[in-house]
Amino acid sequence: MAEINTKSLRNVCLLGHGGSGKTSLAEAMLFCCGDIDRMGKVTDGNTVMDFDPEETARHYSISLATANFIHHSIKINLLDTPGYPDFVGEELEGIRAADAAVIMVDGKGGLEVGTELAWEYVERQKLPRVFFMNKCDDPEASYDRVFAQLKEKYGAKICPAMVPVDHAGKKTFVGLAECKAYVFDEKGSRTEVPMDDELNAVVEQYKDQFNEAIAGTSEELMMKYFDGEEITPEEAANALHDGIIAGDIVPVYSGSATKLWGVRTVMRAITDSFPRMTAKKNETVIVDGKEEAYEIKVDGDVSLFVFKTVVDQFGKMSLFKVMSGTLTKDTVLTNSRTGSQEKAAHIYTLKGKKQTEVDSLCCGDIGMIQKLVDTATNDTLYAGKAVTYKGTEFPEPYMRKAVSAEAKGDEDKISTGISRLLDEDPTLLYENNSETKQLVLAGISDIHLDVVKSKLKNRYGTKVVFSEPRIAYRETIKKSVQVQGKHKKQSGGSGQYGDVRITFSHGEEEGLTFTQSVVGGTVPKNFYPAVEKGLLEAMQKGVLAGYPVVNLAADLYDGSYHPVDSNEISFKLAAKLAYKQGLPQANPVLLEPVGELKVSVPESMVGDVMGDLNKRRGRVMGMNPDEKRKGYTIVEAEAPSAEMTDYTIVLRAMTQGRGQYSFKFVRYEEVPGNEAQKIIAAAKIEDDED
Repeated sequence: MAEINTKSLRNVCLLGHGGSGKTSLAEAMLFCCGDIDRMGKVTDGNTVMDFDPEETARHYSISLATANFIHHSIKINLLDTPGYPDFVGEELEGIRAADAAVIMVDGKGGLEVGTELAWEYVERQKLPRVFFMNKCDDPEASYDRVFAQLKEKYGAKICPAMVPVDHAGKKTFVGLAECKAYVFDEKGSRTEVPMDDELNAVVEQYKDQFNEAIAGTSEELMMKYFDGEEITPEEAANALHDGIIAGDIVPVYSGSATKLWGVRTVMRAITDSFPRMTAKKNETVIVDGKEEAYEIKVDGDVSLFVFKTVVDQFGKMSLFKVMSGTLTKDTVLTNSRTGSQEKAAHIYTLKGKKQTEVDSLCCGDIGMIQKLVDTATNDTLYAGKAVTYKGTEFPEPYMRKAVSAEAKGDEDKISTGISRLLDEDPTLLYENNSETKQLVLAGISDIHLDVVKSKLKNRYGTKVVFSEPRIAYRETIKKSVQVQGKHKKQSGGSGQYGDVRITFSHGEEEGLTFTQSVVGGTVPKNFYPAVEKGLLEAMQKGVLAGYPVVNLAADLYDGSYHPVDSNEISFKLAAKLAYKQGLPQANPVLLEPVGELKVSVPESMVGDVMGDLNKRRGRVMGMNPDEKRKGYTIVEAEAPSAEMTDYTIVLRAMTQGRGQYSFKFVRYEEVPGNEAQKIIAAAKIEDDED
């Protein structure tokens, strides 16, 4: 085998809606190249790419997987991604490492949510791409219908490349560049069949759209197109090549991954027309917190970008892309984030779970290093000139669940297991909420968290229970009151005596605003701190539902003391008595956290979203076009946190998965009376149970 260099490398991400056939296409490519001797099936759980126990059990991809093979002297690194938005982090990691993409589209299902989202992601990364219309063996598949959907959605750059047609009792594929027709055998090899009137009619139907798309690649072809001159097969092939690399054309190929129809055609498009890493000339680096262009140097100092981390029972694996130079084993690298040094003692390439050790990897290649001590996803490792590559931007997780051990004593196991999963999955968030006294896990969706739950059980032997996280309510008062708190205790010997008179009112500051207006020394100054401390401790539990009290002003204006029995503890207890007596008289109210909500949805669904927000006590503040998502509107609103616990699920159902949102706490507001009564009643039940 010829030595692999940057020119002979293609990094390709497989994207698309869940179930569209990405893993099957990867399996078919590996089979066509002779890397596997029989094709596995996703439903049987025996494919190269779906090797995680969770994937084999669920029959769909949940993790990014990589494989490489040689085709026509070109090394192709495949990055197979999950299609469901629950695992969007894995998809984004694959796109970050790729130089081009194949977007799968179901010939029967057509343009689905996963297809649209995949297009959005590659558009942001400006990746060249092609469509592969899969499952054309399905009797209900329709190239005409699905192609029309793609054309309507994405415009003139959508280019028909290979059109399936039922002809003479066989599925026949017409290549529009060469105007030839083919049938495929069970091994994926194609045989040319003669063009007849029926097949020529297919060419006639699509040729103008094909010519229109490729004409945009050069002025010469544009002139030919407008003048009605014939574009030769050679010119068409070159135009496809140039158009894919430039991103001006998105060809739509077709076939069936499980039957190997059209698979080799796509592989040929990858080797002949997909760009090498150096085609874009520059990478994006971060300098002093700002993005800058950085020239890709094949022969420069070696640098790596870690795009994914995998943690299993054997330790940590860091998947990386060589961004410059050539990596050789035993190279000592510096982590640009931590400054620590890591040694690439052994370098591997991956084919699913199979690891192959190599001595070196050139610029653009993808590999894996085991057991790096202080390296995480999105880190840059370098030898020589310092550099930091722009990392993948992961979405914030908003689906929150309180997590607890099913069996007592497993709390440490939970933390250990989750910390390892956090290394692996940047879309997870884990926190110990000291206020609600709960461990809270946040993920992309309920399905995402269910997978985490299964991994904790199967990998780390700990069963967890999910529950709704408590809301961190607050209490405050709205009225001023004057009360006395008197603590007197006599039990032989020295007693305890503390007497305070305090005015309680609503304070401007978030915590306690403590003042003294005592005259005549009725309360000695040395007891003021004890009074303040007593109030601060009392404020941890409000008088309505036991939530912390905020914005409390307390003025110590009078009191009395005993020259022998008074001490700090006595005045501290007296202050607490005043608090317990005074706050119920001061019109106490419950406060709830309210957040700023921004929802990005298709324009046609704005009304549904606004109607739902009204049911959630939300206030719509405005609407603006989403500049990042064509045809989408951002609805800006404010809503109580308590009403947002299931919003991830509801928004997905309401928008068929197209909606995206962010939610950030802004302030506390008074809870309406009827809602407050429910919260107070629930808190009383909880106290009774405790």
